Amino acid sequence: MPYVWTHDIAAPEDPGAALPSAVLRLWPHQSLTKRGFALFIGVTVALLALPLLVLIGSPVVWALLPFMVLTVAAVWLALKASWRQRNVTEELRLWPDRVRIDRRDPRRAPRIWEANPHWVQVTLHATGGPVENYLTLRGAGREVELGAFLSPEERHALCAELTRRLGLR
Repeated sequence: MPYVWTHDIAAPEDPGAALPSAVLRLWPHQSLTKRGFALFIGVTVALLALPLLVLIGSPVVWALLPFMVLTVAAVWLALKASWRQRNVTEELRLWPDRVRIDRRDPRRAPRIWEANPHWVQVTLHATGGPVENYLTLRGAGREVELGAFLSPEERHALCAELTRRLGLR
């Protein structure tokens, strides 16, 4: 699962203490490695060049070559844009007296939400959200999404874990 509870210690006696009792880190799936990226581009170039082998020595090659280069460049740029999206991270920190979510997106200022865990409502919207099993937290007058990049099954499991850790049910 692309999330992990990285810090889980006994709650400090002082509610104003700096250490949270639990920290959850979430990130999007990252299936394409650098080696896989290079391999994919290489295979794409090879497959696009294969039909050109028949035309070597013909002026038609020079007419088709720019389209091949543009195609490889478009695939390259699309994969790079996809890689930038995998830099999205969300971090939920839980103290006895507050919950805080920090969301970091590429080329955007971090977004922060805080609320009192006593008043936080965790909701899993099976339908009606932008994605299946849309997970939201409501508190402090706002409703924020959590883990929209996770699969529906992962959001369902995360909802159960959050509910248990917040002591809501």
